[in-house]
Amino acid sequence: MNKSIHVSFGETKLEKNFEALKKGKFQDKELYEFIMRAIKDLKNNPSCGVKIPKKIWPKDYTQKYPITNLWKYDLPNAWRLIYTIKVNEIMIINVILDWFNHKDYERRFKY
Repeated sequence: MNKSIHVSFGETKLEKNFEALKKGKFQDKELYEFIMRAIKDLKNNPSCGVKIPKKIWPKDYTQKYPITNLWKYDLPNAWRLIYTIKVNEIMIINVILDWFNHKDYERRFKY
């Protein structure tokens, strides 16, 4: 049996921020479309991103979420989407934790 694949958000606030992009300025709407494309890709292949080594995981992620893996999906225009993959007997869930521009990404991951 194939497991069903779902995409969700780590927090309601994050999902609301995502929905708000739809009604925003051009760049916000564009980012909304980029994230929608990422969600579609994640539903097709949960591990289509790049796995982030545990030694550079930001503490706020490990304190806030019970994660065992962390992934980065490169969006256009140097945006980054951060997610984790949860698996149980019947489904795979990609949980979106964050998205930000490259500068904020580098700051968060201390590159």
